[in-house]
Amino acid sequence: MPESSTAPVGSSAAPVPAELSAEDAKLVTLARGARARIGAIEGAAVRDQDGRTYAAASVSLPSLTLTALQLAVASAVAAGATRLEGAAVVTEASTLDGAGHTAVRDLAADVPVHVAAPDGTLLGTVVE
Repeated sequence: MPESSTAPVGSSAAPVPAELSAEDAKLVTLARGARARIGAIEGAAVRDQDGRTYAAASVSLPSLTLTALQLAVASAVAAGATRLEGAAVVTEASTLDGAGHTAVRDLAADVPVHVAAPDGTLLGTVVE
């Protein structure tokens, strides 16, 4: 299982863009919806090489714990995705979880991961 460390949004982040592209803004909206639907700690959404999107919320069961980003990536892979073109996480934390970050990197070494607050405000973009 991937390491559970965190990546500070500020330290390995690119400058926050003034505005997200329409496609990346959609990912933030989907992540916010997934999070709000069940009152989860975080929500995430990814876009695959064909433009399909997958949204998920964090899962915490006695036998299984997944970050929202891990679950969104797993859903994409289960649907046949081989590459990611975009990713976003909505969280109350000021860091991007290491396990989710690693899952994204398994499919794309160069895709920026946008991190947003629950209200949709962009906190940063992790590019490494």
